Amino acid sequence: MFKKDPVFVTKICVIIIICAIIFSFVGSAFGARANAQTAPATGQSDGIIPGSENIPRVSLGDFFTRMIETTGIFSFIMDKIDRQSTEYDEVTGGYKTTTVYGWQTLLMIFVGFGLIYLAVGKKFEPLILIPIGFGTIFANIPFAGMAEAGGFLDIIYNAGIGNTFFPLLVFMGVGAMTDFGPLIANPKTAILGAAAQFGIFGALFFVSLSNFIPGIDFNILEACAIAIIGGADGPTAIYIAQTLADHLLATIAIAAYTYMALVPIIQPPIMRLLTTKAERKIRMKQLREVSQKEKMLFPLMVFGLSVFLLPSAAPLVGAFMLGNFLRECKVADRLSDTAQNAMINIVSILLSLGIGSRMTPERFLNPSSLIIIGMGLIAFMIGTASGVLIAKFMNLFLKDKINPLIGSAGVSAVPMAARVSNKVGLEEDPGNFLLMHAMGPNVAGVIGSAIAAGVMIAVYGG
Repeated sequence: MFKKDPVFVTKICVIIIICAIIFSFVGSAFGARANAQTAPATGQSDGIIPGSENIPRVSLGDFFTRMIETTGIFSFIMDKIDRQSTEYDEVTGGYKTTTVYGWQTLLMIFVGFGLIYLAVGKKFEPLILIPIGFGTIFANIPFAGMAEAGGFLDIIYNAGIGNTFFPLLVFMGVGAMTDFGPLIANPKTAILGAAAQFGIFGALFFVSLSNFIPGIDFNILEACAIAIIGGADGPTAIYIAQTLADHLLATIAIAAYTYMALVPIIQPPIMRLLTTKAERKIRMKQLREVSQKEKMLFPLMVFGLSVFLLPSAAPLVGAFMLGNFLRECKVADRLSDTAQNAMINIVSILLSLGIGSRMTPERFLNPSSLIIIGMGLIAFMIGTASGVLIAKFMNLFLKDKINPLIGSAGVSAVPMAARVSNKVGLEEDPGNFLLMHAMGPNVAGVIGSAIAAGVMIAVYGG
């Protein structure tokens, strides 16, 4: 009979398990009640576990009531907790408190699953969004305390994000994966990387304007942290957000990585709108071969300039150039391999989980978050357009023309932005390969966004 009806066997097993759980609960409840009721004044009696004499008496009704009240379903329906929000109170000099309801934490759990879906189903930055999604779910599980003081996520956050340690390690890994050869071979493309940073400072202006919207009140530190999204550089965005406006970290990080993932969707329409068909067909000369000595001297030179001219950017630039020097010196291959593989992978998991720990209702479910996401998109669009337009302007004076499409690669999304430039170019001319040319402004954009972050920290960080 069992072989003919496996469903019946499954039903019997489920019933047995349910009965066992019920008898276990009832037995525990009656045992606790008997213990408490038979305890004499001396606190000593047969049947009482030593050390349990002062434990409050629990009735069977209390037992089941507590069981119900500690379920996630009850919390999502009934919870109402006051938490510190991201709104600054000028009177008290601290952040206001906001009431968080249980349904809001449930909504944030769905946001976490949404991020996982985007990462797996749509291939949007899966290495980052998957752990951020899980971190968001972990942080909003009722009674788990994973994001509270001493919790799993809180330890991760304080170990590497609260002190900006993880972003610097990520920058080191990115440096170890970066080839500066195209930039060294064609130095004028660095101008395009700098031009894309107009997106950051343009966003700073628009964030300031958003303060005229009722209910929105960003200070200059928050505005700087939001504007850096325009650089499309996740580690830099995290670094400056933690330095200047840590309460906005989660939203800024999500916006930065989301727009990095959306580069193939956002950039091509802007590139086609601002260029003619003839401009998109411009073929650039093959890049010269760059010597090993040049590749070794370049990171040392850039790091030295940051030390003397903009020390506030030296941590980011220095970590980036350290990773690159390990790659190019050819005597530390094991360190280079570790930086660009094992280390960056481990740190990316921890960094993303730490970001997810800040994805809670009081930080994310407010009008300011919508403004941040909107300003990030504006900044990204301005950065893309600026790079294209500056390339067109440079062509007015250059004998060897630059294909304006590579100007869009000035944003720091390495190497995706360069691939998009190449893809749009190939659509117009299947024989026009722009990838290596676009890598010049692309890596210059990484340096440019780090410098922009250093400028903001130098001016307002104090």
